[in-house]
Formats: sequence, structure tokens, C-alpha cells
Amino acid sequence: MNLAFLPACAGLALASPALAQTSVQQVAAATGAATVRPTAGGFVAGAHVYAYAESAIFEGYVAPGLVTDLALQPGEALVAVASGDTARWVIGDTTSGAGETRQTHVLVKPFAAGLITNLVITTDRRAYHVRLVSTPGTAISSMRWTYPQDELLALQRKADTAQAALPVAAGIAVERLHFNYAILGDRPAWKPLRAFDDGTRTYIEFPASLGQGEAPPLFVTGAEGKAELVNYRQRDRYYVVDRLFDAAELRLGLKKQQVVRILRVAAPKLRRGA
Repeated sequence: MNLAFLPACAGLALASPALAQTSVQQVAAATGAATVRPTAGGFVAGAHVYAYAESAIFEGYVAPGLVTDLALQPGEALVAVASGDTARWVIGDTTSGAGETRQTHVLVKPFAAGLITNLVITTDRRAYHVRLVSTPGTAISSMRWTYPQDELLALQRKADTAQAALPVAAGIAVERLHFNYAILGDRPAWKPLRAFDDGTRTYIEFPASLGQGEAPPLFVTGAEGKAELVNYRQRDRYYVVDRLFDAAELRLGLKKQQVVRILRVAAPKLRRGA
């Protein structure tokens, strides 16, 4: 132990009351700013609905002789409930529903008015921080949550699914399509059926069996004859390439590589009077 350190510690201890008071004020201010309290517009029938936010503190009012139900997200599994005061509060949990609609309920009831405690509820999805204030007779019958982040993810998945279901050439003007491509080389099961472009993007159509095996990567042949990777995406059994090219290759395999070449052939010019 370094005894020379003790005088410095003693000096800090003498100055600590003012510092501690400042820290307490800062903690109180931060806690108050993080606390979400009930509002008139937050009630749906007798339940108050909060928008869940990580690390927010949700305040609820309870009363002796009345049980307040904290209903979690359907399908969410309870891990633990910790309370700051277990001597003067009754805290339990139950479930309703079954399968995907199974819902956990944390039930709270104070022994007396004028009590304040907090709950930390942990689940397999998130943690809830709840501040409970007991009143002589006014209580929220139920506290529930909406989950904006989950809803945004669900909307994104729905949009992605709808986008994937669109025809690969949706919105393309038929008169602009150019089908004059030659497909040469090996004959693997995944060999493209055809290629075409709309003047901006190139589309490579594969057999329906493409999804049953490994998809071949696409390389565009540059001006010097070197193969270069190109940006493309797979939509069902099509590759959609965000550019035009004169020559490209599909390659698959290491020791015995299968190679298919795709060449863009210029459209023949019509003779005058044809």
C-alpha cells in the first residue's frame, strides 16, 4: 500500500461534499430528462401506451389494493425482474395467449401510498426501466408499449419483399430493348438463356435451376482484355447489371473452371428502302 497517497485522498475527502452535491444534481437532471410520464393522449381505453426507447425510464402510477399490469411485446420471453423495494411491493408475472401471441405480464401492487420504487425488466429482446409511484387511489390499470424500431424493420422487409416480387423488367420501354447478344463457351447447367439491355442496364436470364446451386460471378472484359468485377444484383433468375458492356464472362470452379462468354453484337443497320 502506498501510504504517501493517503494525504491526497484526505484532501479529496474534505472537498467531496460540494462535488458530490453537484454530481447528485447532474444525475437528478439526467434522470428527469430520461423519464417518460403518462399523457392524456397516451391512453387507449384504460391502458397507457408508451413508445419504447432504449434506456428511457417509463413512469407509472399505482395504488394500494389495485394491481397494475405491465404487458410486454407478444412473443417476448421474460428473463428477470428486479425491484428496488421488495419489502413493500408485491411483484409477480403471468402470461396470456399461446404460440406467437403468448404475452408476458408483470403485475405490481404497493402496500401503501407515498412509495416510490423502480423495476428493471429484462427479456430476450430488450430491457425495460420503470419508475413506479404509489398514490392514495389513482392507478394506471395497464402499461403497454409500441416498438417503433421493430415496426420500421417490418415495413422495410415488406418493401423489400414487394420490390423483389416486381417483374425484373418493370417500367422498361419495349422499343428500347436490345436482344442482340451472343452467348458462347461451355455448357454448364446454369448457362444463360439470353441477355438483353434497355440502353442503361443489362439483363442476363438464367434457367430456373439457377437457385439450386452456386451462382457464377460475372466479370466484364475491359478495353485491354482484362476481366474486371462489375456491380450487379440477382433478382430471381436474372442478373441485373447497372451498365452496358461489350463483353463479359461468367466463371465458376477452380481446377476445372466453367466459362461462358456474353458478347454484345451491334444491331444491323437497315438498308435504305428496306
